[in-house]
Amino acid sequence: MRRKKFYWLGLVIFVALTLAGVARVPLAESEDCAACLSQPLSDACTVIMVGKNASVDGSVMTTHTCDCGLCDWTFRYVPAADHAAGATRKIYHIDQFRTWPPDTGLKWERYKDDFTGLEVPEVAHTFGYIQGAFGYMNDMQVAIGESTIGCLKKMENPTPSAKFDITMLTLIAMERAKTAREAIKVMGEMGEKYGYGFTDTGEMLAVADPNEVWVFEIMPVGPLWTPESGKPGAVWCAQRVPDDHVSVCPNESRIGEIDLKNKDYFMASANVIQFAIDQKLYDPKSGKPFNWKRAYSPNEVSAVSSNGSRVRLWRFFDLVAPSQKFSPETPNMDLPFSIKPEKKLSVYDVMMMTRDKCEGTIFDPARGLQGGPFANPNFLPYGFELEGKRYNTSRVIGVNRAEYVTVTQCRAWLPNPVGGIVWLAWGAQDTSCFMPFYIGVTEIPRSFEIGDHWVFSRDSARWAFDYVDFHTQVLYSYAIQDVREAQAKWEKSAADKTPAIDEWATKLHQKDPAEARQFLTEYCLNNATNVINAWWNLGDQLLVKYNHLWIYDTKTRKRNPLRFPDWYLKLLVETNKLTPQPQEKK
Repeated sequence: MRRKKFYWLGLVIFVALTLAGVARVPLAESEDCAACLSQPLSDACTVIMVGKNASVDGSVMTTHTCDCGLCDWTFRYVPAADHAAGATRKIYHIDQFRTWPPDTGLKWERYKDDFTGLEVPEVAHTFGYIQGAFGYMNDMQVAIGESTIGCLKKMENPTPSAKFDITMLTLIAMERAKTAREAIKVMGEMGEKYGYGFTDTGEMLAVADPNEVWVFEIMPVGPLWTPESGKPGAVWCAQRVPDDHVSVCPNESRIGEIDLKNKDYFMASANVIQFAIDQKLYDPKSGKPFNWKRAYSPNEVSAVSSNGSRVRLWRFFDLVAPSQKFSPETPNMDLPFSIKPEKKLSVYDVMMMTRDKCEGTIFDPARGLQGGPFANPNFLPYGFELEGKRYNTSRVIGVNRAEYVTVTQCRAWLPNPVGGIVWLAWGAQDTSCFMPFYIGVTEIPRSFEIGDHWVFSRDSARWAFDYVDFHTQVLYSYAIQDVREAQAKWEKSAADKTPAIDEWATKLHQKDPAEARQFLTEYCLNNATNVINAWWNLGDQLLVKYNHLWIYDTKTRKRNPLRFPDWYLKLLVETNKLTPQPQEKK
């Protein structure tokens, strides 16, 4: 009982501080900012969305760069299941960031220690799906990508009254939804009825199916909410990306003015506007239309004003519509929700976009001294403080702290087991390799299910890619060329091979769906095994080739010195006050 008293006392104190506006102040914001977001968001995940008429082949695509740096990276395949009448589904709190030492059990075993006490009625049939930190695609080709967007501090609800967090919502959507719209409805209703928040604040999900892709954003409604209040335990809104458009979410709310009469493009909770009025976040008498992001997750910055820490939104539009010449000084909140790309995008285009580092712009992190003599764009991935002053560095799309990256393809012209693909790349995008997993597979490699940041293991697939990444960082401009060759061999070839795999699997599916699934499983497992082995081998090759900061040519068995750029040598001479050797007299 004493422990319970201390718990509730602590909770009351936390709530009081939250309402006072001083809890979890973001890094770059002042403590007296009444409209600040609840956390620094420049470090989290990027999501790209492509409508079916904006892609080369008619695919609907989403991405997720899981940019955490310390989270659990393991994946699993959850098979479809049938459930008896009256069965219930237990709801758990699943922290995006929490991990356990491998010898104490995998995350997807240990998370059941955090039962919320809530059990909801189970449905008769749950779909199978592929899952990492979130659910990514189910048997019906419903796909998801996630990006944290934050919310106003007073909206947070870290109390146990919020039974759902964002991970749990995605799992329920994977299990129950046949379409993107159904997934949004399931997640929205669960959040409203049972409360949303706990470990999470404002979140965005790209929710797709073979026909369309939506931006779904959900926020908590404050720490005082209880189910007994009779009010919704979440506020949410969703906007559809036009079929011939592309969009992006780089940890910033993307939905602006909404038109709930246009049901083909907007969905929302019943309290979407009234909650903002009640919280004095919107004045209907102002004469201004309601704007979702300005009310709940304002972000008054631009690529230039943030010195590149919020460059991703501008950079995306610069990449897909360069002739429009969007200015990096444009406030992010004034950039469009979506845009028609100047050329249709292939899945490989999207993969490469997840690696973008603002090359050739003023935000390129490899430029000048920051990248060092070997133009490493991964140096100084965070801002820094010097002599009492704070400096930002560019936070690009292809950041070097990704746990993994997913690219999902949903394709309406193929049977579901063949039409849905989750492309998965482990670790940092620039040194990794995308591997296809058709949603028709019945298993994934065991090496995908295990691993940990703090325990090296050759049994974990992720470590093969970290092994290559580690050896690339030292001499980046040299080693990345070797990595690009390997990516072309294994990744580009897999993308090019997809139509042939589709055709054969579809023919098998017409005769025997089980045989088609077996074929897809064998193909994906064999490809993944070959890629993982190739990356372990590539890491060994890089170690040998660039050992001791020389270049060892294994073919000629000769050792050659590294070539340092002239600008670096000139700076070295100036900084270290070096003097030239006297010239020999002739």
